[in-house]
Amino acid sequence: MTSAIRLAAASLIAIGLAAPAGADELTVGTFGGSFADNVKACHIAAFEKATGSTVALKLGNSSQFAAAVRAGAGSPDMDVIFIDNSLAVQIRNEKLAEPLQRAKLSHASEVIPNAWGVDDSYVVAMVSATALVYNSKLVKAPPTSWMDLADPAYAGKYAIGDISGTSGLQFLLALNKMKGGTLDNLDPGFEAIKPFAKGSTVLYTQADQLLSLFERGEIAIAVWYPDRAGAAMDKGLSLAVAYPKEGSVGILPVVQIPKGSKKVELAHKFIDTVLSAEGQKCFSERAYIGSVNKGVILSDKVSRIAPTGATLDNLWFIDPDVLARQIPGWTRRWQREVAR
Repeated sequence: MTSAIRLAAASLIAIGLAAPAGADELTVGTFGGSFADNVKACHIAAFEKATGSTVALKLGNSSQFAAAVRAGAGSPDMDVIFIDNSLAVQIRNEKLAEPLQRAKLSHASEVIPNAWGVDDSYVVAMVSATALVYNSKLVKAPPTSWMDLADPAYAGKYAIGDISGTSGLQFLLALNKMKGGTLDNLDPGFEAIKPFAKGSTVLYTQADQLLSLFERGEIAIAVWYPDRAGAAMDKGLSLAVAYPKEGSVGILPVVQIPKGSKKVELAHKFIDTVLSAEGQKCFSERAYIGSVNKGVILSDKVSRIAPTGATLDNLWFIDPDVLARQIPGWTRRWQREVAR
């Protein structure tokens, strides 16, 4: 081998050793719209800089991600998913989740203790809620109850979610609780939600479907998310958030690694970025959402919109194991009785 050939070979070896991560691409399933924008700004940018790897996003909702993981059955097309905790429990129960290894997460000790799923099958990434969001130019008296949505003044001017999205399910459960139902008996809730569904401008399946409706004044009020409202307010929309006196329903979006991912090590590095104080602070401040890292202190601006203090204390966090068992049956009933 000539010296030139040896030099070329050495150069190739050096390149291969110096940048193996650059050839890796992590596929992350995330909610769309402003949520995805914030994931890019607060998590992906830092992760790519630290690892030299890249991230490809798949956009959808929790039900769609759960269905995709099931369809992959151990050979997933995503390496990390953001998903509602109730569906994350389903994935864990079906043995389709890789357990998280806290030893590979340098920020694990900074996270609130109750953020971890059973067997560390997931970790909560943030704290949000389903509440009432309204156009402050069109609604002069702020709503105080879930039932205010039935005010004739809002006829044809409101929207609720489909059960395939978190807000639709949670509104159904909130009504059921108000009407005396239990998680074993949703008859009162289904009867109560039917007229709301019939009069809704749309049964939305993706959160940001409501943005254009609010922008054009086609809706005055909606069962929606405070974090999405905060992001829309930053863009100039005249919105406000009301937490109903009966209690809003808490949302715990989590991050989870689907079973069979070929990028488990890299997935842990991404999740560690999500859990870091920097990542949590960035996301909370941009998304108007609560943090799970104990070292994060939210600004007053965010605290006025995100569930904190009394509003956080009044949130109803539903047992995700119960939801995991019941959601399939509730969804089938919704399709028969409510969907249009």
